[in-house]
Amino acid sequence: MDKDRVIGSAKVVKGKFKTAVGKATGDAKLETESKADKIEGKIQNAVGSIKDAVRDA
Repeated sequence: MDKDRVIGSAKVVKGKFKTAVGKATGDAKLETESKADKIEGKIQNAVGSIKDAVRDA
């Protein structure tokens, strides 16, 4: 498993946590940041998946 996949998954989890905190506190900025974290994490996870596929080929 590529380290990008691990880091990407962690960023997605971080984004979900920020979403929950942002909704609970009514912080729109935090909710916006959470969306960016989730997207960045998904992209990094995808890059890691591609690296794994290339390495396994």
